[in-house]
Amino acid sequence: MLEGLGDSLRGTIKKIANARHIDSALIKEVTRDIQRALIQADVNVSLVLQISKKIEQRALEEKPLPGMSNREHVIRIVHDELSALLGRGRELPLKKQVIMMVGLYGQGKTTTCGKLAKHFQKKGLRPALIAGDVHRPAAYDQLKQTADRINVPVYGGGTDAVQVVREGMEKLKKYDVIIVDTSGRHSLEADLIKEMKRIFKVAKPDEKILIMDGSTGQQAGPQARAFNEAIGITGVILTKMDGTAKGGGALSAVSETGAPILYVGTGEHLDDLEKFDATRFLSRLLGMGDIQSLLEKAEEVAKQQGKEKLEKSARQIMSGKFTLKEMYEQMELVSGMGSLRKLADMLPGGLSQRMQGADMQETQDRLQKFRVLMDSMTEQEMEEPHIIKSSRINRIARGAGLEARDVKELLKYYNMSKKMMKGLSSKKAQRRLMQQLKFS
Repeated sequence: MLEGLGDSLRGTIKKIANARHIDSALIKEVTRDIQRALIQADVNVSLVLQISKKIEQRALEEKPLPGMSNREHVIRIVHDELSALLGRGRELPLKKQVIMMVGLYGQGKTTTCGKLAKHFQKKGLRPALIAGDVHRPAAYDQLKQTADRINVPVYGGGTDAVQVVREGMEKLKKYDVIIVDTSGRHSLEADLIKEMKRIFKVAKPDEKILIMDGSTGQQAGPQARAFNEAIGITGVILTKMDGTAKGGGALSAVSETGAPILYVGTGEHLDDLEKFDATRFLSRLLGMGDIQSLLEKAEEVAKQQGKEKLEKSARQIMSGKFTLKEMYEQMELVSGMGSLRKLADMLPGGLSQRMQGADMQETQDRLQKFRVLMDSMTEQEMEEPHIIKSSRINRIARGAGLEARDVKELLKYYNMSKKMMKGLSSKKAQRRLMQQLKFS
């Protein structure tokens, strides 16, 4: 996400880290680099000048904390001020509530309604949806299809938005979280604002969430201001942040509402909704990784797939046993955590920048192919891969609709993985790993 801004800021941080000494000339140069990067990312110009001036002033006047080098001091100031731009995140409370979703046409409101419903569902609450968008053709059908995928009830189908919401509130009152989808327009037309205010009076929402496309640009500010003046925005969800090279307009528009960013949409799947945390977001943007999010994602997938099953698999690997069955379970775990691009973004060291997008896609396709091949194997073949010879190779390939060379490639990958796992299973390697985890 925000690849262009991330690349520019990483270059700036690298310039500070590699500098022989920190002086006023370098600080001014770094400040100009940050200004250029933020403006190119569509951050509001007056906001850019305000941030860059503060970075320069603090870097020139403040003294480093005890034990901190001048380089670390300047990097910390840059990190602090960019975090202030992003604002403090907030998570929606896990309680009975009504949520009203607003935004312009094409911002991703309907899909985000489904993502938010799934989020609450995973937390143990019972969500329900109201299709308050009666103007866009097939809006109700789209919301219904999304709701059906996660077994969540949806009320709608009328032509009067206010009446649909009023009836929906009554029909769905037994549910914990009622999410009201509303109509969008191509621009902030007066009738949109009027209808939105009427729905607001009927629904009496606890939360009023503005859905904003990450690529909206400079016009994001006036949009956010108009919605806020109409109903008082309590939170923002940024959508389509996985594909945009900009996104600065949407980020800076948040300051227009004074409302925190709640979540960030990072893909098309209903699981692609991440809790927003300014520090983590910025760490990933600067190539410093986000290990905490990675661990949380792994924990979530472990719950879905069965923690005991995964722990058993880990114990078998550590004891020296590594069959195709264990490898398949590890692949399922990684697949459940999202795309390789997202995982690489969470790892420190700029791995996602070193690997080209085509390389990541090729690796992901290969792993998917391996899983299809293993689905074509017998239980014995999964447990005892050494028995897979010529006739079995041909049968497995035919069953998977692939070539014999693909099976051979899988077996080669398995043997390489087995050697690596064998190294991990030694007591010395385990002790070294525990020491690294302890002090990381």
